[in-house]
Amino acid sequence: MIQRLSHTTIYVLDQDTAYDFYVNKLGFEVRTDARMEGGFRWLTVGPKGQPDLEMALMPTAPGPMMDQETSDMLRALIRKGTIGSGVLETADVQKEYEELKARGVEFSQPPQERFYGIEALFKDDSGNWFSLTQRVEHGAKKAEG
Repeated sequence: MIQRLSHTTIYVLDQDTAYDFYVNKLGFEVRTDARMEGGFRWLTVGPKGQPDLEMALMPTAPGPMMDQETSDMLRALIRKGTIGSGVLETADVQKEYEELKARGVEFSQPPQERFYGIEALFKDDSGNWFSLTQRVEHGAKKAEG
């Protein structure tokens, strides 16, 4: 039986600048930063409050997993901002929005109320977008039908 998600991949255009963004702007911890055979860099980060999750900042360069054509297409999609990489939760989205904005994080949407909570949208330094969300607890509702 599958028990949990331990790793997820975020494709980035440059691992060095992604390292700076995720560690110095978002405040994530480096979980692993190691060179493997052939010089491949295995770089993972994660939120300080979630030590069992590793987000692999994966280069988009051609290699064993993708050819040049695929790499070029993926890079174009990332740069265009078409890849949503997930939801990052916070207890106070307005405060987090102000702090991240002050650190140079680019937001495409300021905090707005939604049915599931308060959400702001931002992009990483490659162009991947994330939802920064503060959940709002509602009483259990039954679907009418």
